[in-house]
Amino acid sequence: MTAAAAPDPAPSGRGPGRPRNDDIDGQILAATLALVDENETPTVARIVERSGVSRAALYRRWPSITTLVATAVDRGREQPGPMPTDGDLRETLFDAFLGSADGRTDYPDERFRRRIAMAMEDRELQRAYWDSHVSRRRVPVEDFLRAGMERGVLRADLDVAACFDLLAGVFYYQLVVRGVPFDERGAQERCREALEVAWRGMLADPAGGR
Repeated sequence: MTAAAAPDPAPSGRGPGRPRNDDIDGQILAATLALVDENETPTVARIVERSGVSRAALYRRWPSITTLVATAVDRGREQPGPMPTDGDLRETLFDAFLGSADGRTDYPDERFRRRIAMAMEDRELQRAYWDSHVSRRRVPVEDFLRAGMERGVLRADLDVAACFDLLAGVFYYQLVVRGVPFDERGAQERCREALEVAWRGMLADPAGGR
């Protein structure tokens, strides 16, 4: 799939010309995701056959097969909203990470593992997924950390991007390296303790900042 056929800007937006047909978008995404879940490589030919949508319709909607797959594998995940910054910051942060880890029912574990494997095999897909989804999903936490710095609760010299990597990294380690689910008691305890260590390191006053 190439850029030879002039694509629409993005599946979620409206471009010039004919109105977007959300049903067709849904058919294409559902077909792509079904192939991913079945451990099949999503190719244009397979997606067209599975979705019943023409190649022309597919080309109009996505600039590349990579951006289509990146959009499909993110289905079932929600974009988090802003985090409150006027209460107990530690409690809010822990709820954001531990609560989301416990509530992965809409995003199957097998799909998560398949997504990781696909991204590791295809650096272009990994970058596309980062640009279109992962980088945006980090924003509420990074904004929250900046607010904590402004309140004087967190250290003024924090690198919020590095802090997010640190906080999220322990959860990925459980799934990807240890190979254990989040609902395993030991995994939950390790993640909570790691958050405690990170939190103490981020505090401007480790003796009692909130």
